[in-house]
Amino acid sequence: MQPIKKIIDKTKNAEEESTDSIKKKVLADPKVNQFIKQHQEQLNDSIIDKSLPSLFEFYLSQYKKDPVTKGYYPDLIMNKNAISLKFVPEDSKLIHDQEINIKKHLRLINLPEKLHDVRLSRIDMTSERVEVMTAIQQFLYQYSRDIHQKGLYLAGNFGVGKTYILAGLANQVAAMEKYVVFLHVPTFIASLSSHFNDNSLQTEVQKIANADFLVLDDIGAENLSQWSRDEVLAVILQARMDNVLPTFFSSNFAMNDLEDHFKETKNAIEPVKAARLMERIRALAKEVIISGPNRRT
Repeated sequence: MQPIKKIIDKTKNAEEESTDSIKKKVLADPKVNQFIKQHQEQLNDSIIDKSLPSLFEFYLSQYKKDPVTKGYYPDLIMNKNAISLKFVPEDSKLIHDQEINIKKHLRLINLPEKLHDVRLSRIDMTSERVEVMTAIQQFLYQYSRDIHQKGLYLAGNFGVGKTYILAGLANQVAAMEKYVVFLHVPTFIASLSSHFNDNSLQTEVQKIANADFLVLDDIGAENLSQWSRDEVLAVILQARMDNVLPTFFSSNFAMNDLEDHFKETKNAIEPVKAARLMERIRALAKEVIISGPNRRT
C-alpha cells in the first residue's frame, strides 16, 4: 500500500489540502464511519493512522472509478493490526465471467452458436415436458455426487424442443466446469471426409469419446456407411459405455425404430451390427418420449 502523501499527491488539487483535512474528510465518509463503528473494539488511533492509505483509496474509489477495477466494488476488511482494502466482483461481472466459463467448457459441433445462451431455468415447463425435466433434474442431482451416470434418449417429433432442452442441460453441466461436447450427428457424419487430408479423424473421435459429457443430437437422421457406423459411431459409444460417461441423445426415432435405421447402410443390411449398436445406446441412456406441438412453426 502506498503512503497516504503519495496517494494524495496524485489527486486533483491535493496540494491545497493537508493530510489532516484529508483524514477528517475520509473519516467523515458514511461508509468509512460505519466500518469504524462496527470494529471499534479492534481499533485505536494508531491503527486508524496506519490504515489511512487504505481508507483514502476506499474513499476515492467510491467517487472516482478506475478503469483497472471496472466490474469490482471496493470493500474494507479488518485484519489483525490494520484495515485493508479489497475489490470484490460485482454481480454483473460474476455473471459475465460465468458466461465466459460456460462457453469455454461447451463445444458445439455443427450446431448454431445461439445454443450457448439456452438455460434450463428459462425453458417452458409444459405438461408434455414434465417427465423429461424431472428426469434431467434427477440426473443433475446424482451427477453432482457421482459423474458416472446414465443419460437420456429424448425421442419425439420435429420441433418439440429436444435439442433446446438438451442445450439447457449442456450449459448447466458446462457451468460445473465439465468438458461438454454437443454434436449434430448427421452433419458430423457427412463431414468425416474433411479429416482425411490432415489425418485428424482419430484425434477428433477420441476427443468426443472422452468428453466428460456428450450430447448426440438428431441421431438417426444421418446417412451411414458401414465404416461410419462401425468405425466412428460404434467406437465413440463403446468408449463411453466402457468408461460410464454420461451420454445424451435426441432423435425423431424411438429406440426400436432406430435399430431398423442402423441395419441398413449403402451396401448391406446387417441386423446383428445394428443390434450391437443399440445395445450400447440402451446401456448409455434411458428413453423418454417428448410430445407437443412443433414450436418451429
